[in-house]
Amino acid sequence: MLKKIETLIESKKDTYFTLSDRIWDIAETKFHEQESAKTIITILEQEEFTVKTNIGEIDTAFVASYGSTGPIIGFLGEYDALPELNQKAGSTKKESDPSLGTTNGHGCGHNLLGTASLAAAIATRDYIKEHNIEAQIRYYGCPAEEGGSGKTYMSRAHAFDDLDMALCWHPGTDNAIIGSPTLANSQAVFEFKGKSSHAANSPDMGRSALDAMELMNVGANYLREHVTSEARYHYAVLDAGGMQPSVVQAHSKVLYLIRAPKGYQVKEIYDRLCKVAEGAALMTETEVTVHFDKACSNYMPNKVYSKLMSEVMFEVGAPNFDEDDLAFAKELHDSLTEDEKKFMMVPPVTPIEKQVLAANQGKVLADYIYPYNEALANITMPGSTDVGDVSWVVPTAQCIMTTEVQNTALHSWQWVANGKTNIAKKGMLQAAKVMSLTALKAIEEPEYIKAAKEELEAVVKQTPYINPIPADVKPNSLGL
Repeated sequence: MLKKIETLIESKKDTYFTLSDRIWDIAETKFHEQESAKTIITILEQEEFTVKTNIGEIDTAFVASYGSTGPIIGFLGEYDALPELNQKAGSTKKESDPSLGTTNGHGCGHNLLGTASLAAAIATRDYIKEHNIEAQIRYYGCPAEEGGSGKTYMSRAHAFDDLDMALCWHPGTDNAIIGSPTLANSQAVFEFKGKSSHAANSPDMGRSALDAMELMNVGANYLREHVTSEARYHYAVLDAGGMQPSVVQAHSKVLYLIRAPKGYQVKEIYDRLCKVAEGAALMTETEVTVHFDKACSNYMPNKVYSKLMSEVMFEVGAPNFDEDDLAFAKELHDSLTEDEKKFMMVPPVTPIEKQVLAANQGKVLADYIYPYNEALANITMPGSTDVGDVSWVVPTAQCIMTTEVQNTALHSWQWVANGKTNIAKKGMLQAAKVMSLTALKAIEEPEYIKAAKEELEAVVKQTPYINPIPADVKPNSLGL
């Protein structure tokens, strides 16, 4: 089976390389991925998939389907970039590329992520078609993972409800299963309105919205001591009220992002921050309005599928890098500071990871695979992903495959620079093979699907899933 999957994917690699490069070039940010989505849809329609668009009221979200009977397998694709990360491809120094016509950049490798999932979906479809296997294959075009929670909105629209399996991956610096839960999060804008006046002539007539925002931030910082120690929240000032200090600022806005291991913890912190904002408004005699933006649940890896995917990873193997790849990687690695070289995308938290890492010290490209360890299910990763909401409604597994140079940080210029290299593309194809073979093994051995569903049902029975985005909140309603 593996040899056939390898042949199916490698035979269309030029199409996938062209696609990932194209998505890298246009680098469209959350909820604006029109060209990226259109390009992927064109390929899917050529491959005889039926495409339904505008999922969850998002015009760049879509579902492509093949087949009408048998288990339903979903491959999750992303294609959004990040703002202000324009970078020249293949360069080992930080330098922009004005010819791209955008200030955005793929600092998380979603040009690779969405393309590998597409390759996996097509290869799986090709295999079941050739072998007359009953199964339904879907590719989910999922926009706005970066700060938009596109999958959470799609989940609210019940796009994933009937799936038997959901598979995804992420470009990375290692080869491993994503076996740890992530943090849930939510995001909201706090808008203060006051009254302007001359700051010297009639300060008593003004009511400062800037003061209110600053008091909220002070109160929020004092609150940090009194929330669960695993929680984080961050804020960015969107509007400081203007550029003229002689005017009492009548308006201000601040954006808060709240993270915690569990959704209910995020909700508790959000509610308390709303009270802090109300207190700040009361102290300054201003008004505050809270605009809820988005949220996502904590990722809950399915152990049955994670173990299966791990076994498949060892069967497929790590990417095979050559001397040219290693030479480029060494040069890019040299661009990192000594502090940056301490960063690890997959921290060695258990004896198994520590042993593997110790045996591979000094490598600039990971050619080893971390074995799956169920103990990771008890260790929360510091980041967040909207794959979390998918994992609460369908058994889900993800892996990381090496596409980047060791110690490279996500959302960095180095990540962008590497996005069109052979290193990135080799890892992308290996990830596609892992996902496709994992899906086929589950299709051919239904016990995997049965056991995975039972595992999820046991969790949801104890803690029912509640979509964290209120029903009246529309995607990108704040235009952030």
